[in-house]
Amino acid sequence: MISLNIEKTLGFISKENVFAYEAQVKAAQEALENGTGKGNDFLGWLHLPSSITKEHLADLKTTAQTLRDNCEVVVVAGIGGSYLGARAVIEALSNSFTWLQDKKTAPVILYAGHNIGEDYLYELTEYLKDKKFGVINISKSGTTTETALAFRLLKKQCEDQRGKDMAKKVIVAITDAQKGAARVTADNEGYKSFIIPDNVGGRFSVLTPVGLLPIAIAGFDIEKLVAGAVAMEKACGKDVPFAENPAAIYAATRNELYKNGKKIEILVNYNPKLHYVSEWWKQLYGESEGKENKGIFPAAVDFSTDLHSMGQWIQEGERTIYETVISVEKTQHSLQVPSDEANLDGLNFLAGKHVDEVNKMAELGTQLAHVDGGVPNMRIVIPALNEESIGGLLYFFEIACGISGYILGVNPFNQPGVEAYKKNMFALLNKPGYEEESKAIQARL
Repeated sequence: MISLNIEKTLGFISKENVFAYEAQVKAAQEALENGTGKGNDFLGWLHLPSSITKEHLADLKTTAQTLRDNCEVVVVAGIGGSYLGARAVIEALSNSFTWLQDKKTAPVILYAGHNIGEDYLYELTEYLKDKKFGVINISKSGTTTETALAFRLLKKQCEDQRGKDMAKKVIVAITDAQKGAARVTADNEGYKSFIIPDNVGGRFSVLTPVGLLPIAIAGFDIEKLVAGAVAMEKACGKDVPFAENPAAIYAATRNELYKNGKKIEILVNYNPKLHYVSEWWKQLYGESEGKENKGIFPAAVDFSTDLHSMGQWIQEGERTIYETVISVEKTQHSLQVPSDEANLDGLNFLAGKHVDEVNKMAELGTQLAHVDGGVPNMRIVIPALNEESIGGLLYFFEIACGISGYILGVNPFNQPGVEAYKKNMFALLNKPGYEEESKAIQARL
């Protein structure tokens, strides 16, 4: 089970002040449960883990097996919450070098539709030219520019290379139940499709088919992933006492730190496999809380790598930051430091030690140094990098985000600011229907 330790924040804020949030947390939990808060039409994620049926998981696994049997590569086309959750889990659980190996036990998972890079898309389409590939098109509307553009290219290439009949078998749509371009395309072409629930926003959608299907195709146990989230749903429930509820304490602590001038939260990991968990977390908190000129800025670093780049700023820069460290208790593999007769690198004092022991001491030493340097630290411990732990971690961050956003006083479930760039981009590209905006923006330029 995941544990949270806030002791190294208490030289900067008091435990009494953190526990003084109990009533606010309770009110936020009640608003979530009863659907009385802002954004209450997007609360489908709240009890999603415990509502997932065996039949639904079996359907996902059957579809995943079809793609595993017929594809060397599967491209996930999506942006934001439509790909970050899947990528976070897949990268956390995968062998770091599987994609370089000749013998693979699962299709290589690649990503598109999360940028508009011409070189990226050209190189992807070139790579796919001699590959048996499939596509998962993830879009509620089917008109998100980045994803729709990538899918248009991939659909044509898949049909040209594999024939229309096989393309229908290896292209899957995850989209709205009834409306939107992606739904119309899926119905017209006869693609297997899964539904993105209306009441689940993209950044909370990792435990819907949006995340579960790619994760299953990659060869991971989605039943265990969901079970880990179910366990965390119980551990963070509204009836769990405040002092025993890690999500409640995390939400309260970060709001108290924010109130005391700590405007930036840096999510820290000491395992490179967690890089995309941090990317997923950045969207979850940035898009949920960054509103009305309020909100903690979510940043992330990979230690010890970034200690040699960002470490100086964190140690001695402006004191507007705090860190939340994700620590993995046990490694999946064992590797010991060998002895070397010449000892030119001076590392014989580490001979016989496991590499992870060195890593854990880097973690503890860094935490002590940063606290001494004026940076409060929270620590989240997960047992291992496995499906249960990752499923629990994702749900922990989701429920804490809902609580934290309500404490902050914003709607954590909308993202009105995301539309501003789109309007300008469409005007600049002279999209039909944007004639007035095009004139106005050309006048500005």
